[in-house]
Amino acid sequence: MKHGIHPECRDVVFRDAASGALYRTRSTVATDQTVEVDGRSYPLVVVDISAASHPFWTGTQRVVDSAGRVEKFRRRYGLPTEG
Repeated sequence: MKHGIHPECRDVVFRDAASGALYRTRSTVATDQTVEVDGRSYPLVVVDISAASHPFWTGTQRVVDSAGRVEKFRRRYGLPTEG
């Protein structure tokens, strides 16, 4: 690899804004905030959503009835139904 053209990859902490969950990983993202984890200071990146608060991963996801929506649309606009 050429020196001086790649961003610095370092340990950072991502914090979920909704749940407060912390994830320590490596990233090149730039940030001015820091947080102390396990007695060590890391750059902090706050994210809106992560696996700790995403409806799919927490089991709170709603199932969308797309067939019902199509029928409702057809009734509303007087279109013939298929089948």
